Amino acid sequence: MRKFLQKLLSNWIIRMSNKYGSRPNRKRIHGALTKLYKTINKAEGKRGPVLHITNNSKFIILSDQHKGARDLADDFSLAEKNYLAALQHYDEVSFHYINLGDSEELWENLMESIINHNKSTFDAERRFIERNAFTKIFGNHDLYWDNDPLAGFNLNRIYGQKIPIYEGAILKMMIEGTELDIFLTHGHQGDMQSDGNWFSKWFVSTIWAPLQAYLQINPNTPAYDNQLKTKHNVLMYSWVANQKQTALITGHTHQPVFASLTHLERIYLRLRKARKENDHDQINFLNDELKKRIKEGDKAPRFRKYQPGYFNTGCCCFNDGDITGIEIEQGLIRLIKWSFVKTGSPTRTVLEEMSLSTLLKTNSFEG
Repeated sequence: MRKFLQKLLSNWIIRMSNKYGSRPNRKRIHGALTKLYKTINKAEGKRGPVLHITNNSKFIILSDQHKGARDLADDFSLAEKNYLAALQHYDEVSFHYINLGDSEELWENLMESIINHNKSTFDAERRFIERNAFTKIFGNHDLYWDNDPLAGFNLNRIYGQKIPIYEGAILKMMIEGTELDIFLTHGHQGDMQSDGNWFSKWFVSTIWAPLQAYLQINPNTPAYDNQLKTKHNVLMYSWVANQKQTALITGHTHQPVFASLTHLERIYLRLRKARKENDHDQINFLNDELKKRIKEGDKAPRFRKYQPGYFNTGCCCFNDGDITGIEIEQGLIRLIKWSFVKTGSPTRTVLEEMSLSTLLKTNSFEG
């Protein structure tokens, strides 16, 4: 019966999850981002730290593990090995780890259950704390860290000390005499399905989690590169497009975005360029790529002049075990993936890369 229902309902559940899992509101999103950004800049430490960085700075930014109880509703279970391998690597090469929220799935699980089933991942994170190289930011599914009176007690149990939990952070870097701000936050602010919505939390914990456990369906498909940006990501981009010398990195949507574009959107732009240059080999190659990713009748997006200031980490709970994230190192920003590729062992792959100086100089970033 379960297999029959899986086959019958999987596509519908994933489609409904994508359609109704987010209700972003432009005014609320823009207002919340502006307020938080100004607060961190004016009152450093109140809602987040300001970290001054150089070309020698190294950061890994991961979000949306949704660590659970290792039951059939635990979206993180398949990605745990990649996550642990990634943290071991980044600790060994002295990266600073920024956890961008929804690390713990507290809409579906009790804290006690998460602590009992995630000792290895908490121990891996603790190594960054011991080097003073860990920044933890809360999201909507682990808002507990910001507002529960027992949060400090449980942080002591998990990490051996009470660490600060923030709503965001700002990385500041001087590039050829101009300052670039990289603003980081989970990204749920302004999402009416997630921003303090008790009904969403009740529905996930009472209805969705048991159904997901029974049907064994993880809606976080690896087909993230087969889509245009979600509405929520578009609204995040529209906020940063109106800022000067500022880039924005969020999580929340589980959809990797690099320099304001998804992989599918980049294919469309490369195809447009190839047509202008009459590069038939590239045209044929890119058309073949599109056939793998779009359905018959899908229309190409209408690209206006875009600014490459918006990035999304993706998530650490794809249903094939992959995790994606953002690296900042040696003046470069990268979209990376850890996956079980040809060797069957966790392997890091660079998906996209650009220099921070190019980011700053492109379009309106210099005002």
